[in-house]
Amino acid sequence: QVQLVESGGGLVQAGGSLRLSCAASGRTFSSYAMGWFRQAPGKDREFVAAIRSGGRPIYADSVKGRFTISRDNAKNTVSLQMNSLKPEDTAVYYCAARTPRGIFYSSSYYSEYDYWGQGTQVTVSS
Repeated sequence: QVQLVESGGGLVQAGGSLRLSCAASGRTFSSYAMGWFRQAPGKDREFVAAIRSGGRPIYADSVKGRFTISRDNAKNTVSLQMNSLKPEDTAVYYCAARTPRGIFYSSSYYSEYDYWGQGTQVTVSS
């Protein structure tokens, strides 16, 4: 069982920056693939970024060049640095974890992840 807690959300102006953090439980954190997803009201959950246990980052096209995902295995945390924020980035951002099991088909599939945090609100104003 893995528990995830997101933090760092808030209100920022377009063009601003925000850093989200996700704290995870467990001594085997380093083996988890970690992802960030977001969901706006009335819309489907959307992949944002992911980082596998080996440190390989994956990004959605919509955030490439603006967002950076990183992990600190010593602290059991994963972060999402968000720069050049746009109003369309407004959503609840969720941290997700995938424990090692079978074939990992795609980091961008939300169905691949086993555990989810409660989310943190990010609002970008014009």
